[in-house]
Amino acid sequence: MRTEVRAGSSAGAQPGKKQGLQKLSAKLAAGPTLQQFLRAASPPQEPPCELTEGLEEPVPYLVPSTLPEAGRKVYLETYGCQMNVNDTDVAWAILQKNGYLRTKSLEEADVILLVTCSIREKAEQAIWNRLQLLKALKSKRRRTQSPLRIGILGCMAERLKEKILHRERLVDIVAGPDAYRDLPRLLAVAESGQQAANVLLSLDETYADVLPVQTSLNATSAFVSVMRGCDNMCSYCIVPFTRGHERSRPIASILQEVKMLSDQGVKEVTLLGQNVNSFQDTSEVQFCSAAAPSLSRGFSTVYKAKPGGLRFSHLLDQVSRIDPEIRIRFTSSHPKDFPDEVLQLIQERHNICKQLHLPAQSGSTRILQAMRRGYTREAYLELVHHVRDSIPGVSLSSDFIAGFCGETEEDHQQTLSLLREVGYNVGFLFAYSMRQKTQAYHRLQDDVPTEVKHQRLKELISVFREEAARVNGALVGCTQLVLVEGPSKRSASELSGRNDGNTKVIIANRELEDRAAARAQPGDYVLVKITSASSQTLRGVLLRHTTLQESAVYC
Repeated sequence: MRTEVRAGSSAGAQPGKKQGLQKLSAKLAAGPTLQQFLRAASPPQEPPCELTEGLEEPVPYLVPSTLPEAGRKVYLETYGCQMNVNDTDVAWAILQKNGYLRTKSLEEADVILLVTCSIREKAEQAIWNRLQLLKALKSKRRRTQSPLRIGILGCMAERLKEKILHRERLVDIVAGPDAYRDLPRLLAVAESGQQAANVLLSLDETYADVLPVQTSLNATSAFVSVMRGCDNMCSYCIVPFTRGHERSRPIASILQEVKMLSDQGVKEVTLLGQNVNSFQDTSEVQFCSAAAPSLSRGFSTVYKAKPGGLRFSHLLDQVSRIDPEIRIRFTSSHPKDFPDEVLQLIQERHNICKQLHLPAQSGSTRILQAMRRGYTREAYLELVHHVRDSIPGVSLSSDFIAGFCGETEEDHQQTLSLLREVGYNVGFLFAYSMRQKTQAYHRLQDDVPTEVKHQRLKELISVFREEAARVNGALVGCTQLVLVEGPSKRSASELSGRNDGNTKVIIANRELEDRAAARAQPGDYVLVKITSASSQTLRGVLLRHTTLQESAVYC
């Protein structure tokens, strides 16, 4: 005979006992919850009054007793690319909303966070050297004050993960590029004396709802991250493994941030992404059926182009309309993603800089194939000619790697000839550094001797400087629009700024004829007559103040 036992009852229970259990259950249901009990166990902590307005709710797993004491000071140090600069602002925005203060003094800091780069071995070695210097500071702090906490954030954290904790016991937390929201919890764990790490990569994290807090309140320029990650899988590159797959912010959140920067008086915004011009906002359902974009002629990818979404041309169009007095730049881009509508938009809009980053990496088709770049030397040069036909006076910058796997002297000479044929304004040149996890690490041999790499790098730098000096020299006698950034580093009597092509311009800090009592200030647009040029710098004489819209007539 089978006895059925129903939920909430006990087979064979006596009626009186059953009623007692029901009364007890009713009392428990009417009483305080476990969460209420935990909150009552420790006194509530009010956030600082200046942070109360708009303060986000604490992370659910952080009860008040685990939150940092009021006034905990954090020191942030940034290494590497512009994305890391923006990541620093994102991390600080999150920490500020959780009660931390920021300091520019190492000695005052309770927390030191290094936002790191992993693109080359040299970049990581700089972090290991820095940690050795911080070791003595932490040891001294332990004897005199509350313990100093040290964290490694960003790409190096993602690449090495918990190995950092094991190698350097003085490191308390490790957080990858997609784990900045978890920083308050990681630091809370560190406060208990334990090490903590979060290096999980995300498929959708863009920090779209986190408005970065600018380091300098009077900055003339700012970076705005529009997408994260990369799908290109170039054989030499660690980025897909440290920052994950591509995902883009909703355009609405980007426009909100740019508008905020405009209201703060920022005069130049750089849109950032590992592959910024492959931007694809799929947050708007009505655009999900759009066809996949076509690539530049002669280019291919290792992945299938994704259909749907709002593309980079739409983003660039919308951002450039926010404020006609803000200059717009973007980096880093891939040569495959320059459809004609993007080039036409750059040519038409006065506030989109006529400057493009077209990373070549090598001038040899054979090496480009080994790098999995998706184009030949000929296709790259065809794009360069098309860009110059579409945007008269455009300035070009590029990246080059010396001594990639299997590179011969003939391959190297082809790269030198590409530098001469194109003539770049700005170049970023490096000796190849093998990185674990990349396809090159697993399938190719790092067979170019170190001394040969460095010799070839010197030759690349020499040829680049010759050509850049020639390109810049052509501007002598011309009038250039310059955004003043601040005093020159070498002389207080001079100002430093950048022209539309992103070349540094040094100008004498003197009174202007059109405003006798006024000198040029950071954030001013001025017209400058170029008097001399080198491979990296232009020098000129101030003519007068202007506006971005006015300058289109003169430049």
